[in-house]
Amino acid sequence: MGSRIIRFVRHAWSVAPVATAVLALALVACLFFGVRAALFWHDRPSLAERDQPVAAWMTPRYISRSWRIPPGLVVEALDAPRPPPDGPMSLRELAEYRGVSVEQVIAEAEALIAAQRPPRQDGEAGE
Repeated sequence: MGSRIIRFVRHAWSVAPVATAVLALALVACLFFGVRAALFWHDRPSLAERDQPVAAWMTPRYISRSWRIPPGLVVEALDAPRPPPDGPMSLRELAEYRGVSVEQVIAEAEALIAAQRPPRQDGEAGE
């Protein structure tokens, strides 16, 4: 199989060296940009999930991914148990667990987001 490919490339090079070089360069560029795009988009939240307003149904991990804040900071700021006793907890469940209002937990999350995100400059476009 490998010898057939080598024979084909040698034949193409002898018949049309410029076209063969252009084809090889195009294949290398496709491979490079394809790998680059795959690495860029791997495990990235969709646009619909980014920078969503904090709501009671969200979990600390969801807030971390949506606002691109390290999960440890979110757990620490919300005083969430680690690991959660019964699996992932929404902010509503976290508020019940801590014995505080949901609004207080949401306010803590919003304060963390405000502290972690640099303020926008005038005229700066959103993502």
